Amino acid sequence: MELNLLDLQRTLQNYGVLINFSGRFTQAIIEQLGDAVKKYLETEAISQNDTYNVFSVFIEQTQNIKNYGAEKSGSPTGDRIVNSGIVAIGKTEDAYFVSSGNFIENQDIGPLTARLDQISSLDKAGLKKLYKEQMRKAIAPGSSGAGLGLIDIARRASRPLSYSLVKIDEDVSFFTLKVSI
Repeated sequence: MELNLLDLQRTLQNYGVLINFSGRFTQAIIEQLGDAVKKYLETEAISQNDTYNVFSVFIEQTQNIKNYGAEKSGSPTGDRIVNSGIVAIGKTEDAYFVSSGNFIENQDIGPLTARLDQISSLDKAGLKKLYKEQMRKAIAPGSSGAGLGLIDIARRASRPLSYSLVKIDEDVSFFTLKVSI
């Protein structure tokens, strides 16, 4: 089967996708993509604030994918997870969006969806309060961060975060997070 890039391009355009990357996220790739995203957004006729928010959400989402892959590198599903990342930046009629996805172990679905549901239920004032509370907490040993990433993403979003899960098999599901800005 030959890959038809024209069909792929048309499909991406139909979804409003402007920039897309699929594969293993390393720090170097994130930095290079980040530079390209920033330059691309600077050529678009959008506010500097929206450019910054799209860029920041892109960086946070790709870092989350990279960090999760690193966390699972020793597990039986590690190779599948680390190679499953995808991110797309696009535009609808009224907003920009950053969507990301990757395989996650089924055992991690509960805590992730509980956290996302909690964050998505909050308004801007509630997000600000949660952010400040999280900043005061001590970082748990072995943790990859202070747990601020999803809260920060939600604070930059113009709508509540939306996510989906598709069960792939008994071990993993594909997680997608969409952020409108």
